Amino acid sequence: MKNLFFLAVVVFFVLLSCRNDDRSVQQIDQVLNIYIDSAGQDMLNTKIKGSYTTVRWNDINGLTDNSPVSFNTAKDADTLNYMEYLAGAKRIAVDSSGSSKTYESRINLFLTKKINDSTNSVGKDLMVIHYTSTPDLFEVSKIWYNNILKFTKVQGKPNIVKITK
Repeated sequence: MKNLFFLAVVVFFVLLSCRNDDRSVQQIDQVLNIYIDSAGQDMLNTKIKGSYTTVRWNDINGLTDNSPVSFNTAKDADTLNYMEYLAGAKRIAVDSSGSSKTYESRINLFLTKKINDSTNSVGKDLMVIHYTSTPDLFEVSKIWYNNILKFTKVQGKPNIVKITK
């Protein structure tokens, strides 16, 4: 009896694994690389005088007033610094038509510069990210920085945003 039950379970799982699933897997394209420069100076290089010493991100749509958003700093092949954002800010649905949906994340960036030994200057910028979602694809579609459109998705290209201050 135990052998028959075991055999039935094995056959069930074999048949289950052989089923044909026509559902496609949704592609995800949401990695952002954000560069900030001023007059050709890499503003994210803390070793260069006049650059930002710290950068913090805060999710405006977060659960609390202080909802930090994670990002990584990295260097590209030309040794320029950039902020790599994968995900983390809350997305709010802003539009829906048929099987396509648009979501929005709103992030404040707090950029700190050292003016002299005792004074820091803190600037607050706003980044708005729009995502498009279909059954086949979820991707970053547009990015505004301080209410200026800075990025529109081009299929097959990386999501690189260049901010000039």
